[in-house]
Order: sequence, then C-alpha cells, then structure tokens
Amino acid sequence: MRTLLILLMCLPGYSFAASGGGKGVPTPTQTTKSCWGVRVWDDKEKRCVRPKQSSLDSDQLYGAVRELAYAGRFQDAQGVLRAMVDQSDDRVLTYWGFTHRKLGNIALANAFYNQAIALNPNNILARSYMGQGFVEDGRPAQALAQWRQIRARGGIGTWAELSLRAALETGQGFSY
Repeated sequence: MRTLLILLMCLPGYSFAASGGGKGVPTPTQTTKSCWGVRVWDDKEKRCVRPKQSSLDSDQLYGAVRELAYAGRFQDAQGVLRAMVDQSDDRVLTYWGFTHRKLGNIALANAFYNQAIALNPNNILARSYMGQGFVEDGRPAQALAQWRQIRARGGIGTWAELSLRAALETGQGFSY
C-alpha cells in the first residue's frame, strides 16, 4: 500500500489542491503565520482582522478557510466560514463538512457534504471528503461508491479521486 501511495504522489498533478485540481497545498500566508484565533490577514489594513471586518472577497475568504484547515485550525476555519455571505455556496458547505469531520462530528459533516452535493452533483471535492470520512468510519462500501461517482463525473486523475483512492487503500484520509 505504501508503494502505491508513493507512486500516486509521483503522478503529475498529484499535488492538486483540495479544490479538485491546480492550486496545490495552500501556501502559508500571514493569516496562518501571524494571525491567531478567528482572524485573517488584510493586506489593505496590513494587520490581522476579524473576517467580517476584512476587505477580503469571498474567494479570498475561501482561501483563508483552506489555509486554516490545512494548518489544522478547524475552529478558526469555521469562524471564517461563518463570515462568508453565501452560506449556500457548495464550496462553503464542503468546508463546513470537512471541518466538522475533522472535529469528530461525522453525522453533521455528512449533512453538509450531502447539501453541497445536492446543490452541485459534480462537486468531487465534497464526494472525496465524504468518502474519506466513510473510510475513517469503517464504511468502505460507501467510500467506494463516492470514488466511482468522482470517476463518472470526470474526476479521474484529480486530487479528489487520487486522495480517496489512497484513503481506500490505506484506511486513512487526508488533512486537506
């Protein structure tokens, strides 16, 4: 299994981001280097501010959520999620699910993933994260079903597909 995981990591595109492809692991910014608690770095202010008081747009706040989640700061990531205007955005729902799963709230995580998928059936990231949760929860059949959905929806070779496949093979999910 470790050999397969190593081979997967050598594939082009393996470092695809949690978004499904292209961005890679979030690069640490001042948000994770300098800000503590539910704060984000505001370039205009040149300081850490509360997310609702920042000049960051939705995409920038989403980037801060990803960065905080990758750093293991799940409650801080949830604080930024709370500040996002469109709580029905499938990306926001996906990260609500991710952070709740990482905090051990599996049923709530799955409710958020299901909402994200209902809004966007092609949200392969939500499918991957939900599948990884199924793996961690000892439900490989449900995880395999999500992996098949990812592949059927054009996700072959994406981070979402490869990470869920690795989780199925190793029994462990990813932290981003």
